Amino acid sequence: MRRALGLLLLLAAAPALADSRLPPDPYAYNQLADPRQEAEAAALMQTLRCLVCQGQSIADSDAELAGDMRALVRRRIEAGERPEAIRAWLVDRYGNWVSYAPPLEPATWPLWGAPILLVLAGAWLARGRLRRRRR
Repeated sequence: MRRALGLLLLLAAAPALADSRLPPDPYAYNQLADPRQEAEAAALMQTLRCLVCQGQSIADSDAELAGDMRALVRRRIEAGERPEAIRAWLVDRYGNWVSYAPPLEPATWPLWGAPILLVLAGAWLARGRLRRRRR
């Protein structure tokens, strides 16, 4: 019984040990010296989704992976790489999901088409209700 309880406690504590004990990269929380480069990096970071938080951009997330991604973006911008190239590299590595603006392709048609279909369905329902009220 004690072994089972100990194992249960160990398994329950495992998520708390998931983060590394390494210090964060300096560029995860510090801005670039060049304001123009920092503006480019900040604009790009706002358009990239945190892979851990899923609902936040890497600029807004406190997750360790988001900090690593911020540092990566800042280092590449500082080295002179264009934001489009950095985005392309991240999309190649993590898939279209990392971007808040996925491309229009067959796999994303429902994502782009659903809002249009919902608006049309709402207009059709509203039209039907208005007709019934007039009668």
